[in-house]
Amino acid sequence: MKDRLKSKKNTDSGIDSIKYRLGKLEDIETITVLIQEAIKEMEKHDIYQWDGLYPTAEDFAADIKKENLYVAEENGKIIALYVISGESNEAYNNAEWKYPRETSLVIHRFCVSTGFQNRGIGKKMLNKIESQIKSMGYDSVRLDVFTKNPYAQKLYRNNGYEVRGFAEWRKGRFDLMEKKL
Repeated sequence: MKDRLKSKKNTDSGIDSIKYRLGKLEDIETITVLIQEAIKEMEKHDIYQWDGLYPTAEDFAADIKKENLYVAEENGKIIALYVISGESNEAYNNAEWKYPRETSLVIHRFCVSTGFQNRGIGKKMLNKIESQIKSMGYDSVRLDVFTKNPYAQKLYRNNGYEVRGFAEWRKGRFDLMEKKL
């Protein structure tokens, strides 16, 4: 499966003026700042999903080395990031998945910069990610979403994701969701 991931690295221009590319190690500092700002914004809304323990610069460096972290740029500035891979935590076994694992990829660490939120970018990016996954030869997508994050819950539910189970992690309960592409 890793060969399938590498064979279809998608770096084409995306929606409007947003360009997508694989993340690079030199992006780590910018990504870390973007995540820290997102954490502060979530905490303003009593969403305690991420913190100083997760996600970390080391997580992003590992994603970059595996070539599965992508960034979205507008005018040369990173405005969002996401990871797509075949990897998932063993808690994903708690779900009653409808589609086989071999036909699915998983979205991890999807984040839009606070300065670009509430503009429909999350929805546009989600559509782009789904299209990218489909072009890689997969026909379903999985993810986990914090049950106490109403914004993420709304985004995924309104875009056809269905709950297949849940996971209990350090921060609480996460819905395990899936969508047929």
